Amino acid sequence: MKDPTERTVATPSVGFVSLGCPKALVDSERIISELKMRGYGISPDYGGADLVVVNTCGFIDSAIDESLDAIGEALQQNGRVIVTGCLGVKPETILSRHPKVLAVTGPHATEQVLAAVNTHLPQPHDPFVDLVPPAGVRLTPRHYAYLKISEGCNNRCSFCIIPALRGDLASRPIDEVLREAEQLVASGVKELLVISQDTSAYGSDLRYRAVDWKGRRIETRFLDLARELGELGVWVRMHYVYPYPHVDAVLPLMAEGKVLPYLDIPFQHGSPSVLKRMRRPAHAENTLKRIESWRAQCPELTLRSTFIVGFPGETDAEFEELLQWIDAAQLDRVGCFKYSPVEGATANDIAAAVPDEVMEERHARFMERAAAISSARLAKRVGQTVQVLVDRMEGSVAIARTAGDAPEIDGVVRIRKARGLKTGDFAHVRIIGADDYDLVAEPQ
Repeated sequence: MKDPTERTVATPSVGFVSLGCPKALVDSERIISELKMRGYGISPDYGGADLVVVNTCGFIDSAIDESLDAIGEALQQNGRVIVTGCLGVKPETILSRHPKVLAVTGPHATEQVLAAVNTHLPQPHDPFVDLVPPAGVRLTPRHYAYLKISEGCNNRCSFCIIPALRGDLASRPIDEVLREAEQLVASGVKELLVISQDTSAYGSDLRYRAVDWKGRRIETRFLDLARELGELGVWVRMHYVYPYPHVDAVLPLMAEGKVLPYLDIPFQHGSPSVLKRMRRPAHAENTLKRIESWRAQCPELTLRSTFIVGFPGETDAEFEELLQWIDAAQLDRVGCFKYSPVEGATANDIAAAVPDEVMEERHARFMERAAAISSARLAKRVGQTVQVLVDRMEGSVAIARTAGDAPEIDGVVRIRKARGLKTGDFAHVRIIGADDYDLVAEPQ
């Protein structure tokens, strides 16, 4: 009888742990797709894997701790581990804690990861390329996918080390992005979530290079990308958009229904003095006026953002400015983080740290204010009929999202008496209830 602990040689199998943001998730999808194309199996657990790849996050201390714990668990459960991702730019941090890892690479390093896997787990002689779908292997549900349009970032925000981790902005050629989008749609994707570190800067590093696309001349820039994606007949959602003036040109596409009326803009604060210390791009823009203009052009627009409280030197007066800004902006979806010092970030030396208890109190006040705004805005939707996309079924209840809700980070719509619906379906529903963040509906 075969020893159940014996690992097969004929079909070497790789386990995979993916941590961090959607951009890292796309990196994981690419690595897994390449592994399968080269004939490796992908194991759903440690026991069935010949080695494990851990794709790490290294942005803030909590993410670093989570990554190091995941590496430790993989080593304990499997013993053979390759590390990649953002934390990989600090191999000494990994190796000092886990000296037995087989190899360490940085982010978006598919070829280096494949080389490391091949070194420690030789490639099969007869890969079944035909088993890999044209759109590659995805780690999201079948009906939505992340479309990464660039790597890195040219901004130098004082609290952020992303450029040090992932490099400067490197945009993908627009025809390459559009071909991937077409493949995803052909595979059944109904929602494309456009991601990068700075989506509105897309193409600037390529000097907005022009290409021929379907008999037309288009440029590698934010507006052209939005326009072309809007012709694919699926939901197109824009994430990580900085409020540069040229973003205004996309609003007509949203008003026309070509692109979802949704902008994820990381405003980060409402106090001009804090934004200046943060070295935020477009910090001098009159964003409240821009928001008013956007909503005039596209009343259905949903705005989501994230903010930081307790930034070094943040005074009571600056925090009150943030609360006043939130009241004036009336953002639909809001997240908030307490400032966490990141090794290598210049913000750590800008001013004295805000005491933990003060940060806690400000965070609680901010989220209370944001919840009240969200609750009031959602209450206005009761009685409306809206289109939703179903993410999953829980018995007779469908968990879905409106055009104003991104997966994992925004609210949901709970559809009662939803028998007959299934994951990936579009449906029209009538909103019958609302709470602080979510909606309740019935089929129309």
